[in-house]
Amino acid sequence: MMKKLLAVLTAVLLLLTLGACRSEPDEEQDMHTKDIFAMDTYMTVKTYGKNGEEALTRSEKEIHRLDKLLSTGSASSEVGAINEKGSGTLSKDGRVLLKKALELYDMTDGAFDVSIYPVMKLWGFTDQEYKVPKDSQLQEALALVNAGDIVFDAKTGDVSFAKDGMAMDFGGIAKGYTSQRLTEIIKDAGVESALINLGGNVQTVGTRPDGSDWRIGIQAPDNEEDVIGGIETHDMAVITSGGYERFFEEDGVRYHHIIDPSTGYPADNGLTSVTIVCDDGMTADGLSTALFVMGKEKAMEFWKAHKDLFQCVLVDDDGALYVSEGLKEGFTAMGGRTATYF
Repeated sequence: MMKKLLAVLTAVLLLLTLGACRSEPDEEQDMHTKDIFAMDTYMTVKTYGKNGEEALTRSEKEIHRLDKLLSTGSASSEVGAINEKGSGTLSKDGRVLLKKALELYDMTDGAFDVSIYPVMKLWGFTDQEYKVPKDSQLQEALALVNAGDIVFDAKTGDVSFAKDGMAMDFGGIAKGYTSQRLTEIIKDAGVESALINLGGNVQTVGTRPDGSDWRIGIQAPDNEEDVIGGIETHDMAVITSGGYERFFEEDGVRYHHIIDPSTGYPADNGLTSVTIVCDDGMTADGLSTALFVMGKEKAMEFWKAHKDLFQCVLVDDDGALYVSEGLKEGFTAMGGRTATYF
């Protein structure tokens, strides 16, 4: 828990540091802030201007509603109940999430797989009871991982699994979906400038109050107090996935939480961090995981085939930065680093 708190506080500090040179007294006086703990992480939502407090109140209520609905750790949640019974009917939120999850599964050739839950549970990433599973256990759990075996009717919300023991987990896109919902709520309240930080998943609403772009820092994978670069953007989600976010060590080996669905082991394809910039939080959230699983070369090729959908920043095992060419005007490498654009 302390590691997650430090990570979130670091993300907030990066945002404040990068934006400090543009803060105006009137802007700070008109800022409204809410700190929330939900979805097993610390969150901060900031709104500016008229109706800011109303937007925060509604945002907090929505966060807790979605947390209760989507938690895999609760048998009473919608997802928990369906996993337990092997079938059920999804709510409107659940339908949107599963539809997006299956689209991402197809788009990424399985690099993003919402049915990875049995393997995540085996490693202990669902309940923090970490352990390295035996290969026989892993193979058994892997046999249950295939989003193509999820039977889903998008109109009715009816969902079931082709194999007993299958289960799904929206954790890979839940925070992205939540930030997207908060964006809608905040705009509906009449707020035109806001910053949503859900445990490092950042989404911007409009521009800063002075009309300039938000400046979002990307944490260095090997040092939570270091910033590898900054992205200037507005009305976008900026979401990062990295092996440094959640991990455990056993016998001197580090095992992180981003599991490769093709192997059942933590992805080890040469990347330590992937940041996605996209106007849709769910898409950004899912793709940050998928590209991490793909590795540098496949991730670059994937971006070239979908360059109108998103932009990205990749950090490899050597700390080198690779940035998609659509960010040439918005990305600045920091700390003496240089970026290679593709």
